[in-house]
Amino acid sequence: MSKHYRPWHLVDPYPWPYVGSYGALGMTIGWVMYFHSYQYGDLLLASSMTIIILVMIVWWRDVIREASFQGHHTFVVQRGLKQGMLLFILSEVMFFFSFFWAFFHSSLGPAIEIGGVWPPVGIVPISAFDVPLLNTAILLTSGATVTWSHHAMISGDRFNAIFSLFVTLVLGVIFTGLQAMEYYEAPFTIADSAFGSTFFLATGFHGFHVLVGTAFLMVCFFRILSHHFTKHHHNGFEAAIWYWHFVDVVWVFLFISIYWWGA
Repeated sequence: MSKHYRPWHLVDPYPWPYVGSYGALGMTIGWVMYFHSYQYGDLLLASSMTIIILVMIVWWRDVIREASFQGHHTFVVQRGLKQGMLLFILSEVMFFFSFFWAFFHSSLGPAIEIGGVWPPVGIVPISAFDVPLLNTAILLTSGATVTWSHHAMISGDRFNAIFSLFVTLVLGVIFTGLQAMEYYEAPFTIADSAFGSTFFLATGFHGFHVLVGTAFLMVCFFRILSHHFTKHHHNGFEAAIWYWHFVDVVWVFLFISIYWWGA
């Protein structure tokens, strides 16, 4: 089929997959060297992470150019991108499922080493009705504001799309700040038995996902300001919204199981 009539997009040869793979390899080796106190391990780790960040920036820049200016993202391509995003979110669901599995495995049958009770002997858990409850309200509100922004985008209401997305970003930053304060004031650490390990791993990785989602929505915010999206073509914005709602749902399960029931 002629290039001008095929509905899919064959990307041009890019160096970014090769450069990114070398950066990932260097980061893996750098982490091992750093953990074992080898010389130049920290230098290899820092340089490899810098390479990966630069590859992410230039590669996604090329994807934005293909979508916004070159017209390569046809409806067929958009459908494939949506399916890829859904599969990615499914993999993230499995990721968090493993954390919940570890938590319930440890809490439903606490070992004798931690006193045979949950929370373990000597652990003072964080109250679910202080900062965690406030963060729940903030994150659920951000889910409502990002939905408002999406509906405004579909309706062609540019002002409300920008304003509500800005509110979502502010709420995301507030959530991260409150969680950092909660970690700083926590009466236990990640080294305090299975309770500390499962708590900080599950909530910490969720916090990392909030940071990624905030960055995702921030890119969409500046793309809206640059007129990259229309009410019929905003696939990147929809993907960011799906990701943010996934973060919302995971937090609800975290709040109910780890903060409330687990304490």
